[in-house]
Amino acid sequence: MKLKRILLPLLGIALASSLAACGNNASTTNAADPVNSTNSAKPTNSAKSPLVIYTNSASDGRGDWLKEKAKEQGFELQIVEGGGGDIANRLIAEKNKPVADVIYGLSTMNYEEFKAQDMLEQYKPAWADEVSDGLSDKDDYFHALVKQAILMIYNSTMYDENTAPKDWPDLWNDEQFHNKYDAPRTGDLGGGTVQATLAGILVRYQDPNGEYGISQEGWDAMKNYLKFGFYKAEGEDFYANLASEKTPLGPMFSSGIASREQQYGVKAGIVKPEIGVPFIVEQAAIVKGTKNLDSAKAFVDWFGSAEVQTEWSKQFSSMPANNKALENAAQDIKDLEASVKQQDIDWAFVNKNINNWVEKIQLELLP
Repeated sequence: MKLKRILLPLLGIALASSLAACGNNASTTNAADPVNSTNSAKPTNSAKSPLVIYTNSASDGRGDWLKEKAKEQGFELQIVEGGGGDIANRLIAEKNKPVADVIYGLSTMNYEEFKAQDMLEQYKPAWADEVSDGLSDKDDYFHALVKQAILMIYNSTMYDENTAPKDWPDLWNDEQFHNKYDAPRTGDLGGGTVQATLAGILVRYQDPNGEYGISQEGWDAMKNYLKFGFYKAEGEDFYANLASEKTPLGPMFSSGIASREQQYGVKAGIVKPEIGVPFIVEQAAIVKGTKNLDSAKAFVDWFGSAEVQTEWSKQFSSMPANNKALENAAQDIKDLEASVKQQDIDWAFVNKNINNWVEKIQLELLP
């Protein structure tokens, strides 16, 4: 029944170090490793138990890499991974009996909600001043790690800049793209990339008199987006379908592209709408009520440092929020940041309405 859809995104979040990453393709850099030589703080002896880390950013080997590098610095990590919305819901559900010590990833709108619910410790990391103003919380409850552009990508052997869609509405308005783009299944709706994609579409139709702040035109557009997309089977990978030309179009977070290009041997083209693309700023924060506060502070100091974020960027093609790390990032990362316009999105508005949007999509709009 459709009512079950509401519950599905809350299920199946893995809690075990062996399940920290979705893939088994973790790798280490061959270059000199500044992560190992950093002088960042070590965990104190008062915290012998593992740090429990909640994140939506442990796939593609990230979790395994992080545990290995953190262990070299004296940290033992236990990672809980899930979609951004799923992790946020879990943290809120555990508010009065927190399990997590540290959160990283997700998006600013999630952290604003955590802050509003008094779920975060106030702490200014050692590297906080290396991040541009406006990306982190001005009251020091959360601090920026990574900027993710949420992009529409295409199989570059099938399309080029002239033949590919120019913007998301082309997908449902132009018949040639029908059934050619990856559409979100019920189980995908808790993911940060999917939610940012939906938000990037819906905010174009803001209407204070509309349902959940969106005009009827906007809901009709969303219905058509979902109607004409392709729904992959359970276990199917979007980029595998893109490479095989089954679904050569769809959403992808910017740091996920390079590893998939290498894995599947097909380069992705990037759609650059005139209106811009959503940017998610992934943050780090300490959970209020942690029993490992000193160790959590030391971990955040280490993980967000320029040295570690430089290596994280090189390993996983991420766009660092730390300006010192960005200076050392690969040129293609710098070029991407310069080439895509940031869509003007009121994330406070999105945060207020996203759960209602997802519920409406689940109950009324999914085919």
